[in-house]
Amino acid sequence: MRTSRRGLVDPFIVMDVMEAARAAEAAGRHIIHMEVGQPSTPAPAAARAALARAMEQGALGYTVALGLPQLRAGIAALYARWYGVELDPARVIVTAGSSAAFLLAFTALFDAGDRVALGEPGYPSYRQILRALSLEPVGIPARAEDRLQPNPEDVALAPDLAGLIVASPGNPSGTMLGRDALAALIHVAAERNLAFVSDEIYHGLHYEGRAISALEISDDVYVINSFSKYFSMTGWRIGWMVVPEDHVRIVERLAQNMFICPPHASQVAALAALDCVDELEANRAVYACNRQLMLEGLPGAGFDRIAPPDGAFYIYADVSGLKTDSRAFAAEILAGAGVAVTPGLDFDPVRGGTTLRFSYAGSTADIAEGIARLTKFMAARQA
Repeated sequence: MRTSRRGLVDPFIVMDVMEAARAAEAAGRHIIHMEVGQPSTPAPAAARAALARAMEQGALGYTVALGLPQLRAGIAALYARWYGVELDPARVIVTAGSSAAFLLAFTALFDAGDRVALGEPGYPSYRQILRALSLEPVGIPARAEDRLQPNPEDVALAPDLAGLIVASPGNPSGTMLGRDALAALIHVAAERNLAFVSDEIYHGLHYEGRAISALEISDDVYVINSFSKYFSMTGWRIGWMVVPEDHVRIVERLAQNMFICPPHASQVAALAALDCVDELEANRAVYACNRQLMLEGLPGAGFDRIAPPDGAFYIYADVSGLKTDSRAFAAEILAGAGVAVTPGLDFDPVRGGTTLRFSYAGSTADIAEGIARLTKFMAARQA
């Protein structure tokens, strides 16, 4: 049977690494998982309890396409609490994870053939979703002096753009944009009439200064967030987006036809999760401890050229002095150390052969064990 050119997207390499790690575990090995950006903690206890009650009380059928009104109001209240932004709940659109939000955003904002800029290194699915929608991703190589975030001058020089995607904290780097830097990118997008999409799914996971939302600077942006990371609800597939008032009906029509509605059960849990502040902050304290272990331990293992991780739960390391094939290096580390890490090729198709991403989303005991294994492996490798 025939296939489309749109379907010929690249694989998500971290999923291949996860499968290799699973196969090693099935063969009897104990693997430390530093490859996947997934909290080791479950959804908050009150969220799980709320769903259990709801399952006994009703059918959990379709909701309206934009999501439960109570959940949309709760998310709007989160913006007041976190950022001091008064947000109309009508602008909040609940989605089946941030992935559905990106599909809706890119479909609402761009026409086939449009060119959309994104910083590299960056989340690989941006590129692949754009390609699947017959859009052209345009990589903007980010520099260490810009904290691996796109530079407004580089964006301004890229020809024929229709949009710009920015992530802060970034994946894989964990670096954040300050208010002035984020405002400069929003300004250059407005000057060039580019749609501005702000990926904020790691907000809440910060370790010094907090992350700035694009909504603190402009209402003429798309903001995408998720319950996956800070709220520890990856498999629940529930996220949201905030759009300008005059875009709500456009996105609603797309959501009705593409998804009907977000998962009702996950919406019930997400609504309860918004109030689980103490449990969620305790999780963040674990990540902060893990981050410190990584910052202290990775250089001793030989991974000493790292981006400054302000948020999320990643360390992005330049390993050009050790190996120039990150995929082979990750396989070597998995086989020799029993530690799964992600090749940088997932995040930067041009320069990613010389970088690795380490996740510290696991338990503190696993992170400590992983660092010990990496240290022993690298010492033997260099002997």
